[in-house]
Amino acid sequence: MTILFRYILREHVKIFLMCFGGLLAVYLVIDFFEKIRRFLRYDSGIVPLVMYFALKIPAISLQIAPFAVLVATLLTIGLLMRSNEITAMRSCGVSLLWMTSPFLSFATFLSLLLLTLSSVIVPLASEKAEEIRLINIEKRPTPLTVQAAQPWIRIGADTLMHINVIQVGGRVLQGVRVFHFDQAFHLNCIIEAAEAQYTGKTWILRNGVRRSFRPDHTVDVVPFAEQPAHIPLVPEDFATSLTGNYESMTFRTIRDYVARFQPEGVSFARLLTDYHSRMAFPMVTIVMVLIGMALGLRRSGARGGGLAAGIGQAFIVGFCYWTTQSVAVALGRGGAMAPMLAGWLANMVFISFGLYLLLKVRH
Repeated sequence: MTILFRYILREHVKIFLMCFGGLLAVYLVIDFFEKIRRFLRYDSGIVPLVMYFALKIPAISLQIAPFAVLVATLLTIGLLMRSNEITAMRSCGVSLLWMTSPFLSFATFLSLLLLTLSSVIVPLASEKAEEIRLINIEKRPTPLTVQAAQPWIRIGADTLMHINVIQVGGRVLQGVRVFHFDQAFHLNCIIEAAEAQYTGKTWILRNGVRRSFRPDHTVDVVPFAEQPAHIPLVPEDFATSLTGNYESMTFRTIRDYVARFQPEGVSFARLLTDYHSRMAFPMVTIVMVLIGMALGLRRSGARGGGLAAGIGQAFIVGFCYWTTQSVAVALGRGGAMAPMLAGWLANMVFISFGLYLLLKVRH
């Protein structure tokens, strides 16, 4: 690592930290004043409030880091050009690829850090922050059950399941109905149970009745006290996905959940789109650095252009990226686009745009 590499990297990191710290402070101040009036009604004390906003920092950092690195890249290059350091490096034969290597190295490190945040830390921190808000700040009693936001689920090639209430932790389900169909999608059997409990290896239905439909249009009704049931889900699935709480699912939880149902041909358009979007989003730091370097270096002939113009360009690029990403994710969730393509489309479009701009820079 040469002296010049360390110098550019140090200047870039310093400006990034200032941009990141400023954006984080603004975000927290706005969020604080938006919620503090409601929180003060509960007289919960200062400690739960501090813990709540502290646990929000990982999610906020994930959102603002790409824009901060874009602004930092434009400002760093702008300051280097204002002091004619870019001109001096080019005069000494420093290539464009070498000149951009400190920015790309830092962006790669930052993307790996954000990937760790998105995959594990943000889901766990967000879940804990919501728990503190409900129990420690708003003084609500610890919830024992959760209404299923998505009560219907396919648990086999010919089986549907309906759930009314899920106990916290997902080990006990209440108001369970299981519908079995034949290959022609004719209803063969309905199993209704007051509750289903997970024993560690299998699910047990309790206090229910089984209705079997015969070809002669008669119905056999058999009550039961306990009966095992083939349900491929585990309690963690009911505690996250069926309550509509996708953000609290880590990457590993999502992969395990999808893997259990792929042999059955179940579609997970919304869940997989969110998964690929969360996987692709940390890589946007590299995209933003490419675009920032291209926009900054293209102004080198104008003796630095102007820092205000660079910040304005950053806002335009950020707005266009968020718009593209939002549209692609909406199409993926609706099934109009493949989930992987929907999650990565914005990155592919803007990295192509950044590389095109870099090729137009005078070497």
